Amino acid sequence: MTSFTHLKAAIKLKELASSAPHLSDEGVLTPKRIDSFLAKNADLTLFYGTERLDEKILNTLFELASETDALKKMQAMQQGATLNFIEGVESENREVLHTSMRDFFDHRQTTPPAQKASELAYAELEKLKAFLQEIDAKGKFTDIVQIGIGGSQLGPEAIYHALEAYRKPGRKAHFLSNVDPDDGAKIFRELDLSKTLFIAVSKSGSTLETLTNEEYVKERLKKAGLNPKEHLLSVTGKGSPMDDPSKYLASFYIWDYIGGRYSVTSMVGAVLLAFILGMDRLLDFLRGAHSMDRAALEENPSANLPLLGALLSIWNRNFLNHATCAVIPYAQALYRFPAHLQQLSMESNGKRIDKRAQVVDFETGAIIWGEPGTNGQHSFYQLIHQGTTVVPLDFIAFRESQYGEDVEYKGTSSQEKLLANMFAQSISLATGQKNANPNKVFPGNRPTRILLGNKLNPYTMGAILSYYEHQVAFIGFMLNINSFDQEGVQLGKVLAMKIIDQMQEKKEGKPSDPKNFPLGQAFLRHL
Repeated sequence: MTSFTHLKAAIKLKELASSAPHLSDEGVLTPKRIDSFLAKNADLTLFYGTERLDEKILNTLFELASETDALKKMQAMQQGATLNFIEGVESENREVLHTSMRDFFDHRQTTPPAQKASELAYAELEKLKAFLQEIDAKGKFTDIVQIGIGGSQLGPEAIYHALEAYRKPGRKAHFLSNVDPDDGAKIFRELDLSKTLFIAVSKSGSTLETLTNEEYVKERLKKAGLNPKEHLLSVTGKGSPMDDPSKYLASFYIWDYIGGRYSVTSMVGAVLLAFILGMDRLLDFLRGAHSMDRAALEENPSANLPLLGALLSIWNRNFLNHATCAVIPYAQALYRFPAHLQQLSMESNGKRIDKRAQVVDFETGAIIWGEPGTNGQHSFYQLIHQGTTVVPLDFIAFRESQYGEDVEYKGTSSQEKLLANMFAQSISLATGQKNANPNKVFPGNRPTRILLGNKLNPYTMGAILSYYEHQVAFIGFMLNINSFDQEGVQLGKVLAMKIIDQMQEKKEGKPSDPKNFPLGQAFLRHL
């Protein structure tokens, strides 16, 4: 594939960026524009009329998608092609089949790799269903603690909080990820251990933080006079050290072709979510994700929501030169979702080489961050409105609240006020404000987009999760980088193990070789 900067469409887009519409100019942001620049699929509507583009730019972005075979690569990914690779160097060389973890509904993939992955995933769901029926019959467990880090924690935690309104009565989830002992100590203060299940999640069965926290859990269970095996589950790769029936009440499997940050719809998220929500609601969540998987295969780019999201992100990052993007859910239940999207996007596309192992000459991996609205309006929106750095905003909102409990004040409900605030922010960031007082000038021309759903329920949450997963993948396809490995997390782990070894030597009174990682020893001298 031609280097991104030399693509015909990329060259045209670079030229068009210098004359991109100025959203604060009179007559640019109109009701007709709002109605024209939108797309619908999987019960979601994407509004992007408040992005800095016009029909010519949009069509050139579609040319970029065509020139890079973005849709064909998405089709190949969902069919089980080996896309996790980098040419000519050692890499993982795997399929990327998180979509097979929810490919149980209509229009299923028919290729052998995808079918096999789907069958294995469905078998695990059936195993999970039988296990939950067994423990539900006993009525013993009320709480569940997920022991895992990175993708084994961020995604499941975000979805749990998003759907907490739908949890079964008396059920509650907790997440133990950090090796900070205070994290675990706080959680244990809230638990009745006799009524608590623990899930240790590690695909390799060797994640240091997870194994450390699992040992901590076992010690606490033993001190409480409980048998750890009767309270411990594992989610791991088949044949890993954690695939051991002598240590766990049950084990559920994941596979190499499921990346951690793409694993929420696998057993990594499914065990906890099924325990909390029940199997029917878990299946609604998977069905929603599958519906967006289908939308990502839509050949008309104007109706392909994840592709549109990816193109808008590339336009902002690579042609308008905005280094960051804030994800702002106007839904309190999504307060942990930006943290999941940080990992999903930044671990996937924070790369400096392309799939030919060549150092890139363009920007990759926008910095993703965010907090719920309207809280952010009273925090960081000052910089977003009047600061010197332009921060594109990605809003998420819903027409209805989850609980349906509300109050009217001065003629409108809280939910209506919430939506009014979001729409007002989008409009004001685009149009700005002129004033004789320079302190009251808002420059405007600051891009936003809105992903609007009817109600945050399991189906819609699945669709939103899948929308962002595919948006990230499409960006990688078009930039020709590998969105499915994460070498960037490895170096720190290797050096941490060296320092841990030195700590152990120090505790045991053994002399340290001054030539053995002296920088680590320099820090340890001050502990």
